Amino acid sequence: MSTYAFLGAAEFEDWHIDIDRSLLEGRSGPVLVLATASAPEGDDVYQGWVDKGLKHYADAGIEAVSPSLLTRDDAGDPRIVADVDRAAMVFFSGGNPAYLAKVLAGSPVWQRITDRVADGSLAYAGCSAGVACLSDPTFDSNTEDPEHVWAPGLGYFPAVLFAPHWDIVETWIPGAQAFITAATPAGGTLVAIDEQTALVGDGGRWSTHGAGGVYVHHDGAWVGEYRAGDNWELTMSLGGTAPAAG
Repeated sequence: MSTYAFLGAAEFEDWHIDIDRSLLEGRSGPVLVLATASAPEGDDVYQGWVDKGLKHYADAGIEAVSPSLLTRDDAGDPRIVADVDRAAMVFFSGGNPAYLAKVLAGSPVWQRITDRVADGSLAYAGCSAGVACLSDPTFDSNTEDPEHVWAPGLGYFPAVLFAPHWDIVETWIPGAQAFITAATPAGGTLVAIDEQTALVGDGGRWSTHGAGGVYVHHDGAWVGEYRAGDNWELTMSLGGTAPAAG
């Protein structure tokens, strides 16, 4: 049973509805649509992502709700913790990864999410910031200074650096791919994900879905490129153990 879906971009679109269904299989409860990472962009942007997410699931006949998880205080709200208890899947959409990590780190909501993911009762899906926040460091997309782009992340997979939007980052900042690759943790692994592309798996075994590729860099070299339909292995260990690439 798959536990994770990591999307490079283009959340709440038809291309990943089968991925959503695969994560919900064998689990009961609604999807929690969590647009937390977009909160710094203002209420209209935040609500726009919430509305898009709820419509995506409603159109698919999947129950979904969206707790108001915008701030650090919200991440301690017992009502939102209870929402996590009732959910089958959480979906964190895009925005600022550093802000999302700051809201969640050490909070009751994050603790409950990780506990339930660990026991298999909750699936975790994320897109863009919802993936990048799992690294440590992660990206602060609110800065224009390359020297200050790195900020504390959640470190959920401490030896993995996630890089969404891989196929377009060079158009944003020339040299970005090399800059990001150089920031891979010592002995760790870079997992780069194109837009409209996802890797889905259980933390060790993965499949690739969507229009682009997933690229794995380990020990100073690119060791894997995976396209739609590919099944592959990469152990993303919790707790700081370096993953085994292959």
